[in-house]
Amino acid sequence: MCTTCGCEAESHHHHDDHGHSHGHHHHHGEEKEARKIAVEIDILARNNRFAAENRRRFADKGIFVLNLVSSPGSGKTTTLERSLKDLAGRFRCAVVEGDQQTDNDAVRIAATGVPVKQINTGAGCHLDAHMVGHAVEGFDLDSLDLLLVENVGNLVCPASFDLGEHHKVVVLSVTEGEDKPLKYPNMFHAADVMLLNKVDLLPHVDFDVEKCKEMARRVSPGITIFEISSRTGQGMDAWYGWLAERIAAVKGGA
Repeated sequence: MCTTCGCEAESHHHHDDHGHSHGHHHHHGEEKEARKIAVEIDILARNNRFAAENRRRFADKGIFVLNLVSSPGSGKTTTLERSLKDLAGRFRCAVVEGDQQTDNDAVRIAATGVPVKQINTGAGCHLDAHMVGHAVEGFDLDSLDLLLVENVGNLVCPASFDLGEHHKVVVLSVTEGEDKPLKYPNMFHAADVMLLNKVDLLPHVDFDVEKCKEMARRVSPGITIFEISSRTGQGMDAWYGWLAERIAAVKGGA
């Protein structure tokens, strides 16, 4: 159950022998649905106000911000670790780590020498803009070029929540199905970049790369796709080149 976005599945069991009319049941259900929609609209509107504040702050400081999203097990943290190690000395980075429980990933990121702030969401299935705004208060924003937010592993709820980032980057591994973009279209539509990870495993798995890329572009025609292996380093230079261009553009704009 998500405690902030209302994605809890509600089940209503109707039995005719209880004597409730169908009309009353439907009317009650419509009222509940209307209240749920109103709450969701209010939550997203509140989040968007905080996201706008974050975006202004990042723009003032000239910080390029990415929101990394994926399902669990895609290799998101390993990709982040490798990127931070390879970019050390080139860019000044910081990380916000989102997990429901534990600080395991934050410990791994801290080992790279990069400042990191852990957010545990408990029952919540995503980060929101208010959480991120508080987390970055612990960083020296004047000394940052790149802020990377690793969201909770989930391809549903994070799609709806703007954190004030420049881009959402979705990580998809070849150990998952190539039809993930069609199964989770909101997330892939919201993402500007897809990192197709674990390509070193392609000889050992049944995964059609071109089919996956075609499906991703079906829901997000302009999406930029990098085929990478965060384990071997394959394709990572192209990813770093894209980052360097965007960081330079943001610094120039600031």
